[in-house]
Amino acid sequence: MQLIFGTHNQNKVEEITKILPSGYVIKSLTDLNFNTEIEESGTTLEENALIKATSIFNIFKKDCFADDSGLMVNALGGRPGVLSARYAGNQKIAKDNTDKLLSELKGVNDRRALFKTVIALILEGNKYLFEGVIKGEISTSPKGQYGFGYDPIFIPEKHELTFAQLTMHEKNKISHRARAFKKLVGFLKS
Repeated sequence: MQLIFGTHNQNKVEEITKILPSGYVIKSLTDLNFNTEIEESGTTLEENALIKATSIFNIFKKDCFADDSGLMVNALGGRPGVLSARYAGNQKIAKDNTDKLLSELKGVNDRRALFKTVIALILEGNKYLFEGVIKGEISTSPKGQYGFGYDPIFIPEKHELTFAQLTMHEKNKISHRARAFKKLVGFLKS
């Protein structure tokens, strides 16, 4: 089965490809030479995932899915949330985003946070949503060489290492995105 994944993020494509069972072929927007930016104008992760998936389905008329993820920090009232990728500006520079977040948490003891991913699937014209959440906390400084985005500062619950200190295989067992995609895969198998 072929599905279009509404992303240009090669890190996400690699992460998802590793957890999909055989028989599934993922085509990213890069694979399809689609370079138009889809504006994420929603106020929730669900809205943004649906906006992206619907736009892709309307263009290609093929089964597709898109995701949106956000980091919600308790002490910041849930920020950066839906603006996670653009927290420090529209240029979407991960280091700038993590630096801004760490700066805002300087001296703050409550570092609890959660990562959430919402996937919107359009299959045969029907829309489905799948959610994955993992709780954790924000470290005081970036640590690790793996992962992307906020991975160097997010320590998942019941772990001592950041996502960026875990291998992709270890992260894929527990991450918010992996949890959402496991629900998607379970749905596709049934």
